[in-house]
Amino acid sequence: MTDRPKSHTPKDSHYARLRRAHRDQAGTAAAQPSRPRKPQHAGKPAPADRVRLYGIHTVQAALANPRRRFVQLYVTRNALNRLELDEAAPPCPVEIVEPRFLDQELGSDAVHQGVLLETAPLQPARLSDLGETDLVLVLDQVTDPHNVGAILRSAVAFGAGAVVTTSRHSPQESGVLAKSASGALELIAYVQVTNLADALGEMKDRGFRTIGLDSAGNDELEPALDGGRLALVLGSEGKGLRQKTRETVDVLARLEVPGAIRSLNVSNAAAVSLYAARRHLRK
Repeated sequence: MTDRPKSHTPKDSHYARLRRAHRDQAGTAAAQPSRPRKPQHAGKPAPADRVRLYGIHTVQAALANPRRRFVQLYVTRNALNRLELDEAAPPCPVEIVEPRFLDQELGSDAVHQGVLLETAPLQPARLSDLGETDLVLVLDQVTDPHNVGAILRSAVAFGAGAVVTTSRHSPQESGVLAKSASGALELIAYVQVTNLADALGEMKDRGFRTIGLDSAGNDELEPALDGGRLALVLGSEGKGLRQKTRETVDVLARLEVPGAIRSLNVSNAAAVSLYAARRHLRK
C-alpha cells in the first residue's frame, strides 16, 4: 500500500510563504524599539511691526535691498561667513547664536540655514508703480504662501514687473512667503488691492490685455496673447477664478494639457503661462 501523495498547489504555497514572511517582518519590527520623534513646535510670533526672514538666499537678497529697514540679525558663525558681511560695519545689530536658538524662535518647520533677520515690512506697492512694464501676473485669492512665493520667483525669472493680489485671502509678507520666493520678494512689486475687478479695469486703462487662465476657456493661451502689454490672471488652488473676475477679464484662455493629468498646480501654471507670454512679447 502506497501513501497517497499530498495535494500541492504552487499558488497556495507562494501566498503562504508571503504570509509567513509578513508575520516575521511584523514581529521583528515590533521587537525593535521605535525612535523617539522630535517634538514639533511652531516657534514664536514676530513683533507686530516686524517681519522675520530666514534662509541664506532670502536674507542675502533682503540685505541688498535698499528699501529695507533692518532691525536685528541673528546668525550662527558658519552662516555669518556664508553671508560675507563686513563685521566691522554691519547693516544692523548682529548677534551670534547657536542653531537651537533659531529652532526655538522659528519653529521646527523653518529651514533657517543658521540665519534670522528681523526687518520692518516693505512699503506696500501700488498699481501706479507698474511704470513701463509689459508683463504683470494677477492672483485671484491664491492663499498658499508657498505657491505665491514660487510664483514670485517665476515672475522675476520671466521679467514680470509686478504680482498683483487681493488684500484679503492672500498671504501677507512673511518668512514663509519670502523663503519660498528665494529672494524674489525683494526684486518685484508685490501689489495688494482691495477690489480686483477695479484693479483689472485700471490695468486695461493702462493698455494691458487681461487674460484669465481657466480650464474651461474657449481659446488656448498662445492665440489669446495679443498686444504689447499683458496681465495674466490666475485663480485660487481649488476654486479657480471667481465669477466676477471671469466676467471682467478681456478673454478666458486655457493651457492645453495633453497628458493624463489635466490640471497643474497654480505655481506651475503661472510659470508656463509666463514663459508663453514672454515669448510672445519678444516677437
